[in-house]
Amino acid sequence: MSPTSRAERRRDVETRIVEVGRRHLAMEGAAGLSLRAVTRELGMVSSAVYRHVANRDELLTLLVVDAYTELADAVDAAVAAADDRPWDERVVVAGAAFRAWAVGDPSRYALLYGSPVSGYEAPAERTVEPGTRVTFALLKLLAEGVEAGDVSPVGAVPVDAPLLEASVGTAGPDRASGLVADLHRLCDETGLPGGPDVMGRALLLWAVLVGGTSLEVFGQYGRDTLTDPGALFEHQLRLTLALLRTPA
Repeated sequence: MSPTSRAERRRDVETRIVEVGRRHLAMEGAAGLSLRAVTRELGMVSSAVYRHVANRDELLTLLVVDAYTELADAVDAAVAAADDRPWDERVVVAGAAFRAWAVGDPSRYALLYGSPVSGYEAPAERTVEPGTRVTFALLKLLAEGVEAGDVSPVGAVPVDAPLLEASVGTAGPDRASGLVADLHRLCDETGLPGGPDVMGRALLLWAVLVGGTSLEVFGQYGRDTLTDPGALFEHQLRLTLALLRTPA
């Protein structure tokens, strides 16, 4: 068998493993996932499967990467389809795509943003890149807002702004300076312009995006509380965008 044929065979087997793994994830949840059960459904001998996926943790990693990738692809496609709209409207579009994917596939969303799976730690070298694609897509849109003057650029809000100090409670300047240092570091790591003030608001957007989605997916609003959770979610995103914009 040629190297190309072996690589294609490997991809085919891994694709089948992921497809069956998705079904078991939906039925059993991440904590109940069993590589042995997946192997039985595949109809393959264990030794053949274990050449591709050695244990449950490797199966979880395949499913994590698969879910992150599909979610990011959905967000990227939605943003690209709205490329003629302003940056803030594309943030709303990105958020709506994020929520729609999660609501449509709650078990895979739970794998990414639900309770950690006991005994499993996702390998950073395989999961960080796909797992940060949505984050970087949002940061790219926020960078457009900075460049357009809609979001405070560097220097528009002082690093030691009283609002930033007040936001970390009564622990005093040391706590505020630690937060500022963290936000500066994240700006450096991600390339987001605008300094710590803008990064703090970017993290607020991320918290609203994941938090609002999780409240709905995990049933925390209650069954009869909202007739249209999507409308509330969009409202929350637009309120957050109002906080991101530079005050008039």
